[in-house]
Amino acid sequence: MRAGSLDRWLILQRRTVETDALGEEVETFIDLATVRASKTDISDAEKVRAQQVGAEITTRFQIRWSVNWSDLNPKDRVTCESREYEVVGVKEIGRREGIEITACARADQTNLYR
Repeated sequence: MRAGSLDRWLILQRRTVETDALGEEVETFIDLATVRASKTDISDAEKVRAQQVGAEITTRFQIRWSVNWSDLNPKDRVTCESREYEVVGVKEIGRREGIEITACARADQTNLYR
């Protein structure tokens, strides 16, 4: 994996469940790491669900492999350039050379860095 192709910052976030003051479970995300990544948008789509139209973009990120985030899975999410992506799939590149993350985001999210 060439260092020059890792031109974006990616925040890896782990989904956790905490209990609030009323004893109810609340899903939150904690940051696992901030890493360098390559980013490739692979598709965009417009979907109609429950009488609402929403646009979605699917993106593929590649990062260096590390034992600290090798267990990334579809319960987790990533943030790149202020856009939150839900992880759809994760696979290893080579023999622990890197990790490929396929993720989806709503295309109508505000993106401060465009």
